[in-house]
Parts: sequence; C-alpha cells; structure tokens
Amino acid sequence: MRSDPSAAAVEASVRATAAQVCQHCFGRPPTLGTGRLVCIDGPAGSGKTTLAAAVVAAARRRLPTVTLLHMDDLYEGWDGLDTVPDLVREAIVEPLLSGRSGRYRRWDWLAGGRAEEHFVDPVSLLVIEGVGSGSLASAEAITTLVWMDAPADLRLTRGIERDGEALRPHWERWMDSEARHFERDGTRARADLVVDSWSPHD
Repeated sequence: MRSDPSAAAVEASVRATAAQVCQHCFGRPPTLGTGRLVCIDGPAGSGKTTLAAAVVAAARRRLPTVTLLHMDDLYEGWDGLDTVPDLVREAIVEPLLSGRSGRYRRWDWLAGGRAEEHFVDPVSLLVIEGVGSGSLASAEAITTLVWMDAPADLRLTRGIERDGEALRPHWERWMDSEARHFERDGTRARADLVVDSWSPHD
C-alpha cells in the first residue's frame, strides 16, 4: 500500500517532471509558428494545473516569452468539452501558426456566459493545460503532449473537495464526457510523456 509523500517530496517530483517536459520540448523544433506548444492533458483532477505552473516557471528561466492558458477559461460550462477543441484550433492555434495573435473570450462560470476578451500573442512557448488541450484538432502544432493520470476515485475526491458536494453530479457527468473524448481522440496513446500523478498535488 502506498503512503502519501511529504509536501517536499511532491514538490520535488513536480519540478523534476517539469524539467523533463522542458527538455523534451526544447529538443524539438518549433511547431507553433516560431514558437513551441506544450499541451498538458488528461482527466480532471489529475494534477495538470500544478504541473503546468511548474513547466512555465522552468521555461521562463530559459525563454524570453512564455504564456500559460487554462482550458477552464474556454469551456462553455460543464457541457462545453465537445466544442472546445475546434475553438482552440480556430481562435488560438491557427492565428499563431500564421504569426498573428489569437484571441478568446473567457467563460465566466458564475455568470454562465462569455466575459472579457483576451489576446494570446506569439511567444517562445505556449503552455495549454486542461482536458482536451491535446486534441487531434491541433495535433500537428503540438511540440510536446503530456498525459497526466490518477485513479478515478482520487480525481473525483479532489474535485469534490475543491468544488463542493453540490457539484458532484456535474463532476460525474464531466468524467463521462471526458472519457468519451479521450477514447475518440486517442490522447494517451499520442502522448510524448505519461505522468502518474496519484499523489495529492492538484
């Protein structure tokens, strides 16, 4: 039976994984215009946000411009997974491939609608984290695709602890939706790096 690691051990593990992601990414030629694209994908509650922050911190020590984009700002609510891959492709990836700035309007989860507009300028490295970030719709533009995973019961526990018991039905519906998406896209099989994030660091 595995015991929970200390916070220091978890932090060291995340940093080491981030360094591995950067090494893989920097070892490949640019795929997003003159920049590179790292997508950190995997089911909800698997630790993507934590790893993405560590990748950005590590990359900023080497690159002049690094941007982090969260898929949570793009989904149109709990049922927005199916449409978001095309949105990422059309609004962000395609403009950057042409050397232009992408743009999107943030989804306001409380108001249930689009909010302010954000621009995504061409950068040395764009990191996109979240379910569906590594979809087939943008596959040719991805420099490094990371798949993160953890047991379903642990992921659900993390989600309920973060969002509250009242949102359990939404979480369960989302988990069904993402499972269908990953099976359709074959995301894990396409990943350059696979990370088991069973430890509680999301």
